[in-house]
Amino acid sequence: MSEATHDNLHNADGQDQMEQLDGVTIISQSVLEEIDNSNAEESEDDSIKEKHEIPVLDYDAMSMEALTDELEKLVDNEKVMAIKDHVEGIRKAFSDKYHHFIDEKKEEFLAQNNEEGLDFEYHFPLKNKFDGIYNAYKASKAKHFKQLQNNLEQNFAVREGLIEELKNLIDSGDSNIGDMFKKVNDIRERWKNAGAIPRDKYNILWNNYHFHIERFYDIMHLDKEARDLDLKHNLEQKQLIIAKAKELLNEEDVMKAFRELQLLHRVWKEEIGPVDREHREAIWDEFSEITKQMHDKREALYAVARGKETDNLAVKNEIIVLIEALGTEKIDSHSGWQAQIKKMEALREAFFKAGKVPAEVTEETWAKFKNAVRAFNAHKNVFYKDIKHEQHENLTKKLELVEKAKSLKESTDFGATTPVMKKIQDDWKKIGHVPRKYSDSIWKDFKDACNAYFDRMHEAKNAESGEEVEAFEKKKAFLEELKSFTLSGEHKADLDAIKEHIATWKTFGKVPFNRRHIEGKFNKILDALFEKLSMSKKDTEMMRFSNRLEQMSDNDDKRALEQEQFFIRKKIDEVQSEIFQLENNIQFISSSSKGENPFIKEVQKNIERHKDDLKLWKEKLQQIKNM
Repeated sequence: MSEATHDNLHNADGQDQMEQLDGVTIISQSVLEEIDNSNAEESEDDSIKEKHEIPVLDYDAMSMEALTDELEKLVDNEKVMAIKDHVEGIRKAFSDKYHHFIDEKKEEFLAQNNEEGLDFEYHFPLKNKFDGIYNAYKASKAKHFKQLQNNLEQNFAVREGLIEELKNLIDSGDSNIGDMFKKVNDIRERWKNAGAIPRDKYNILWNNYHFHIERFYDIMHLDKEARDLDLKHNLEQKQLIIAKAKELLNEEDVMKAFRELQLLHRVWKEEIGPVDREHREAIWDEFSEITKQMHDKREALYAVARGKETDNLAVKNEIIVLIEALGTEKIDSHSGWQAQIKKMEALREAFFKAGKVPAEVTEETWAKFKNAVRAFNAHKNVFYKDIKHEQHENLTKKLELVEKAKSLKESTDFGATTPVMKKIQDDWKKIGHVPRKYSDSIWKDFKDACNAYFDRMHEAKNAESGEEVEAFEKKKAFLEELKSFTLSGEHKADLDAIKEHIATWKTFGKVPFNRRHIEGKFNKILDALFEKLSMSKKDTEMMRFSNRLEQMSDNDDKRALEQEQFFIRKKIDEVQSEIFQLENNIQFISSSSKGENPFIKEVQKNIERHKDDLKLWKEKLQQIKNM
């Protein structure tokens, strides 16, 4: 076969004519190299196999927790190169969500902390877990490429040896064409199974190999029978490929069929020799027409996907408009902002679930979404920043009262000082919340200063009297009798008996100030009796509380009543703050979780318990006010 004849064969069956399809046939030289390398990554077997398909999920719609779980599953169970596109999609989606999340946390931090020199830090364990999995993937990928490179170099050496063997066979001048044909077929079989080589050496080696194959055909044309047999065999092989390609047109998974068609093109070009001139153009046209149909199916699939992405873009733009509107509404209460935050979280979740948008507007859409959320957060933070400012003003006012109470705590002029101290306490009640990190310490300083003064006042005013000592002895004796009292089991009778004991106790009168510990002993006995009664927790607690208040009132112990009132108000503040914190927490948890979450349910139960406690404390406060 002359060089001109072989050139015509190459144009009919090879790369040049494939490229003439103007995008219909995708088998160009670079694609063939990529297919060759991908085959080497999977196995050294060049036969066409059914590949394990890994589903591509909508990573943009998944939470950071779900993305981390999906990455871990892929890294643990799939081959490195089979998941490279999946991993990159997961990494980008996680990175976008993480940076958006951190930006919000930083804005909240800056809004709540005005002090200079404070650096923003946020510990997010999920990010550490994600990075650990991703770094493990990168290490496995690097190891895989190193091994692959070694394999490519070894395959290159094998192929060079086969070219040298082919060259020596042709140069040997063997006159037995049949024997030479068998040896060349053996070389071609080994060439087919030799595996991939480095891409930068592909063209030179490929051209060198085919140069010597052409030389062989130039020799072989002298033996027409052997040549015709080879051309017939090649024709049968290419007809089988056409049959397989036709089957792929019926495959439901278009992308899977498209990939398999690429492999068929590789086999057609690299593994099967030329056919006779009579069938050459017709068989190539048939294969090209199938390729064009497959290309049309893929384009139709892409068109549907692009249409869906356009619909998703419209949905996301509508959500962005709603978020922008949400960020301009005027809200002037904490409860109102909590409702706004819930709306915001619902819109955020809807945005992520809306799916992919066209690639050319992905960054622009994401930027618009982030800016809308940032504007909402800035609007929200202004409100809470104002609250923070008010709390700092309250802190200044309460610090002034603490200093005033400390300056009076050693006074001995009780007639003049006591009204002033009581006014200080009244003024304290009228001042609102202070920042939580100062509330306990400032309350302790204030309480200690007030207690120091009133303790000294009561010590001076409560000298023991004979009547009070007598009352103490009576109560002491009554306690001994009460220890032998047992409940009958009849609820009403037992409750009446306890009330009678309380009434008897009151008839004894006041005891000396420094012996009022006996009241505590009596209350402990009552508590034990109440515990045994089949009463609700709330009713029991309120009965105990009422008895304690009556004792304070009977003893004319205004200081004890005031202390009790201070304590209850502080408990109300603490419970309200705890409810506020839990409600904030559950908003954040709900935004990053899907479905039923046991932890959220437990937090909700905790909130309900705190609300019950708050109701009980408020009832106690009202009872004190009534007295």
